[in-house]
Amino acid sequence: MQFDDDADLDTSEVQDVRGSRIPGGKATVGGGLAGLIALILGLLLGVGPDQLGLSDGSDSPAPTSSSLAQVQQSCHTGRDANTKEDCRIVAVVNSVQDFWSQEFRDRGGRYTPAQTVLFSGRVGTACGTATSAVGPFYCPGDRKVYLDLGFFSDLRDKFGASGGSFAQAYVVAHEYAHRVQDLMGTLGRTRDGQTGSNSNAVRVELQADCYAGVWAHHATTTKDESTGKPLITNLTTADIQDGLSAAAAVGDDRIQERYQGRVTPETWTHGSARQRQQWFYEGYRTGDMARCDTFR
Repeated sequence: MQFDDDADLDTSEVQDVRGSRIPGGKATVGGGLAGLIALILGLLLGVGPDQLGLSDGSDSPAPTSSSLAQVQQSCHTGRDANTKEDCRIVAVVNSVQDFWSQEFRDRGGRYTPAQTVLFSGRVGTACGTATSAVGPFYCPGDRKVYLDLGFFSDLRDKFGASGGSFAQAYVVAHEYAHRVQDLMGTLGRTRDGQTGSNSNAVRVELQADCYAGVWAHHATTTKDESTGKPLITNLTTADIQDGLSAAAAVGDDRIQERYQGRVTPETWTHGSARQRQQWFYEGYRTGDMARCDTFR
């Protein structure tokens, strides 16, 4: 995946609070067994800790301003995105939101952008206080995506994904697909609390995978709204394979087999490795969000 070296990055879409401290409060999700359970349940689920039953229900304090704010200081152009991981996330966020803004506009609607919050350790959100163990998630309460960059190492080392820059892009695109679902009213179907291979939770996740694929289909033709040129200039077959590898790595069956030694479809919340690959590729192959109706 290659970005236009001369393109300007919009860092206003990413809030960098790495190195910040949360005043007061307490972490509701931690390491050890609780953290592992949280990771397995929450991985790419797209909802905050409160909806996972992991928050104490109290208001979570906002993080203090980071003295680092690294992306604002170091991420200016596509050249930075081609060489620095955090800048790459900024560029992907820009591209994904440019696409959905154009897609909604073409359909007579309006996409409202959402920020990504880069954090380390733990973070306060409108959905409760969470630690990195929860994995990336979208919080409908404050309409933000939360991401600890350390997750990408876990995706490769603990879950067996091939890695690569587009594996990271897939994760970001999946979370922003939950933003799209929030705007369209489908994200709320997860609140029925049901699990299983035919549950709404699984259908929401597979649709998000499909939407991520739709963005990937259009990634090299989606124009930056300020320059009128695509931010992403090249996407290879190998990149798509990295995305498919990441999708499979976080399939319910893969995770259950790895951590509990057996597969229990009645507890699935995301879908199997094969389903996640299938729906991502359907979106990528067609580029049509209408083909992502996992509820039909």
